[in-house]
Amino acid sequence: MRIIAGKAKSLPLKTISGTDTRPTTDRIKETLFNMLNPYLYDCHFLDLFAGSGQIGLEAVSRGAARAVFVENNRKAAACIEENIAFTRLTEECSLLVSDAVTAIRRMEGRECFDLVFMDPPYDRNLEADALQALARTNIIHEDSLIVVESSLETDLSYAEDLGYEITKEKAYRTNQHIFLRFKG
Repeated sequence: MRIIAGKAKSLPLKTISGTDTRPTTDRIKETLFNMLNPYLYDCHFLDLFAGSGQIGLEAVSRGAARAVFVENNRKAAACIEENIAFTRLTEECSLLVSDAVTAIRRMEGRECFDLVFMDPPYDRNLEADALQALARTNIIHEDSLIVVESSLETDLSYAEDLGYEITKEKAYRTNQHIFLRFKG
């Protein structure tokens, strides 16, 4: 696992051993960032369920002004801290060791994000909790883009009832990315 492009290009990243996290493969990450590229420059990026932090670090490497990482697994959070330090992106990055919903509530009135990426553990409905929490805060705005990485079986049709519009879906062999905008 490595940073693919930008100012930290080719730097290897650590991940924790075991099955607590599922690092996004370089191939899927490249496809994702090809789609996100028009929105990255100078954006404020929120990486929920951050795992190793590779998605947020890739965003900062490619031009995001700031990334906030949210991870509640302490081993994974320590890994994110190491990866931030190793990539020398400490000025642009911060880490909250917390569950996603609590972190979203804590950032209320303090942060506003242009791009939100979430990759929760699959098939536990954690993305629904995070989307509900985001819809009830001011940390996103009407132009914010939210991307959910999930299993192919995940159905986000309920998102419209929360005020979101699904703008794009990209399916891979084992998972998918669902792009949403908050309509309010």
